[in-house]
Amino acid sequence: MKKGYTDKKTGISYTLVGDVYLPNLVLPHSDYEIGVWGQRYLEYIKTHRKPFYTSLKMQCKLNEHLHEIDVRASEMYERIVTRLAKQEGITEQLKAEDMMAWVQAMNNISNRAREVVWNEII
Repeated sequence: MKKGYTDKKTGISYTLVGDVYLPNLVLPHSDYEIGVWGQRYLEYIKTHRKPFYTSLKMQCKLNEHLHEIDVRASEMYERIVTRLAKQEGITEQLKAEDMMAWVQAMNNISNRAREVVWNEII
């Protein structure tokens, strides 16, 4: 028996292991960094959207999808925080004059931005 062959119809190559030909399956390499938003989204789809999660995993697209969600959510969060800080007059001058008021205002903005991103993307 030959050590291996390629099926002309499907294009899949096979290798002889013992008495059986096994397909040479290679997973695509996707080693993206997944941040906080991607991890939160992963927990959400594992819990509430199991068929979608399983489908992404079976197609080897889970990591890529989580990375895309993470990037979109991070960009949205930064835009919202910047816009709200500008609208509410939170400046470096306030930070220099009254640190606690600045921290309180920025925490408020950060919490609102997180809530918006969570509801819109996650």
